[in-house]
Amino acid sequence: MPGSAVPHARHVVLATIGSLGDLHPMIALGLELERRGHRASIATTEAYRQKIVATGLAFHPLRPDLAPDDPELARQVMDLKKGPEFIIRELFMPHLAEMYADLESIAVNADYLVAGELVFPAPLLAEKYRRRWASVILSPLSFFSICDPSVIAPLPFARQVQRAPGWVQRLILALGKRMGKSWCKPVKDLRGELGLSAGGDPLFEDKFSPSLNLALFSPLLAVPQPDWPPNTLQTGFVFYDKQEHEASELDAVRAFMAAGKAPVVFTLGSAAVLDAGLFYEQSAEAAEKLNRRALLLVGKNLPRRALPPQIAAFGYAPFSEILPQAACVVHQGGVGTTAQVLRAGVPQLVMPYGFDQPDNAARMERAGVALTIARRDYTAERACALLTQLLADPGYARRAAELAQRLRAEDGLTRACDAIEAQMRLGGPL
Repeated sequence: MPGSAVPHARHVVLATIGSLGDLHPMIALGLELERRGHRASIATTEAYRQKIVATGLAFHPLRPDLAPDDPELARQVMDLKKGPEFIIRELFMPHLAEMYADLESIAVNADYLVAGELVFPAPLLAEKYRRRWASVILSPLSFFSICDPSVIAPLPFARQVQRAPGWVQRLILALGKRMGKSWCKPVKDLRGELGLSAGGDPLFEDKFSPSLNLALFSPLLAVPQPDWPPNTLQTGFVFYDKQEHEASELDAVRAFMAAGKAPVVFTLGSAAVLDAGLFYEQSAEAAEKLNRRALLLVGKNLPRRALPPQIAAFGYAPFSEILPQAACVVHQGGVGTTAQVLRAGVPQLVMPYGFDQPDNAARMERAGVALTIARRDYTAERACALLTQLLADPGYARRAAELAQRLRAEDGLTRACDAIEAQMRLGGPL
């Protein structure tokens, strides 16, 4: 195509919407595809334009125009029971036609489309134009496997339900499909307007591609199951954690890390940090009770009191650099953060909010590298007790180091890009 860097170069559109946990894997894929001589464009929320352009990748806006740093939006999205319905019914479905138009304007002339599961127009566009495409799945929960049941956050007694027999899991799945049917009626309506088939369930079926589904998470989190969709390739995690920040702040973080014993690191990732509540205040108090050094990654949450010298608060630091130097990491359980802590090889205390976070936390606990605590139970006293257990038992650190060694042997980025290139070489319509 005109402007290609090398023969047989392709233009790949990577479409996603959500938090940095959704965006970062797409950036990693785009940068690697460009390194291989292709052209990559990221289609996502307007608020991420500057971040995308700074990487050298092309940016294309994808409505709705969400504000990822809006605390009130984060509070509604992170609601344990109502968050998923709010996202789908209130944020996305009213803007479905706009999202389709935005995606069509760039993807129709591209060679390949890679889409996150919340990009609801992707299957419709692929069907209309008979194009091959890849679906990106970032965590095991998204497969809704009956063979490997996940902890479903909105369900009462979620962990007990997760251990229920198969017939209970099938009933829960049926109920979920029935509920989601009303949420996603606009998808069915748009299908009719486009002259497409009725299609399947947008939340449980159509989000998967008929040709390639990229499970971008490690087998350490979950292994492939018989009821995963056909043409699913589990690649392993895909990492990217660069973010705009002041060089002086990063230097200060590095200086603090080097100034004494390995600290406990407290973080709420990129989304939950907007709805922190008293997490950082309770965390600082827990560190004082433990008489441990602590690093608080607080985003824009300013400390409400002066901190003692052994506790430092910074807005951001790259996980790949900082977490391997930690004694333990306390976090919210987002899959991106979980992956970084696994790779760092240190024990974890997980305080999940919603979505896949309770499931990720449960999987880390079963792996022997973590303890979990409910958000409503997170106090300085309780956090102190659990951190004491994690730090006193060498089994947690030993197991974490073992899993980190296995994780570092994986190469999710290479496997994913190899699979994308293999699909593009097939060429032609579905």
